[in-house]
Amino acid sequence: MAEPTVPVLVVIPTYEERDNLEPVLSRLHAAVPTAHVLVVDDASPDGTGELADKLAAEDPRIRVLHREGKAGLGAAYLAGFGVALQGEYQVVVEMDADGSHAPEDLPALLAALDDADVVLGSRYVAGGAVSNWPAHREWLSRGGNLYSRLALGVSLQDITGGYRVFRRQVLEELDLDEVSSQGYCFQVDMAWRAMQAGFRVREVPITFTERERGVSKMSGAIVAEAFWRVTCWGANRLLHRSPGRDDAVSDGAVRA
Repeated sequence: MAEPTVPVLVVIPTYEERDNLEPVLSRLHAAVPTAHVLVVDDASPDGTGELADKLAAEDPRIRVLHREGKAGLGAAYLAGFGVALQGEYQVVVEMDADGSHAPEDLPALLAALDDADVVLGSRYVAGGAVSNWPAHREWLSRGGNLYSRLALGVSLQDITGGYRVFRRQVLEELDLDEVSSQGYCFQVDMAWRAMQAGFRVREVPITFTERERGVSKMSGAIVAEAFWRVTCWGANRLLHRSPGRDDAVSDGAVRA
């Protein structure tokens, strides 16, 4: 698959991912050699930030943003988006540091921008899959996606997924200062805002693989935040009768 012709920045938030970071970056640059990476580290006590600094000193494609403490996934991505918009990057990628998002899938996500403004790596469209995930985690994920579809009136099959690609224009036009969601609710928030703004959102299949090293950051508080915020957004949508445009595209077909 052809290399991207515009500058790409992959934003990778980290908190205690020392054992995973280097293998992920190695695979990423094997898959997309021209991609730049911004590691956003939340003062990881295990030395992830120090390792990121070492890797950045050895590779000009890697940069590190150090934050003062653990402030959540959404805040980390927003900080990364800010850095991207200060530079020349035309495409910004969200990717987890734990290896669950296969860097080998990134070329397909980038290619899908030919007819989309936001591309979601989807576990739940035809061709997508999950591997080595506990059953309760998969059902929680599927349930969260189903609830989000019903509450928001969208057809996206994996609106909670965190492997995604944005055109620069999307991040420039959305009011990122209004985004306060954390956890996987941040992913719902960003996709929902993009669709409301009329951007083309497309899903392409990925294989999500449960981490082999380290501990998941999922918690009851993250689930509760997502349920509460999606419920509020859905209620507001019904009250104002303005669901916005559903321009989601999956498997090449416009989902009306």
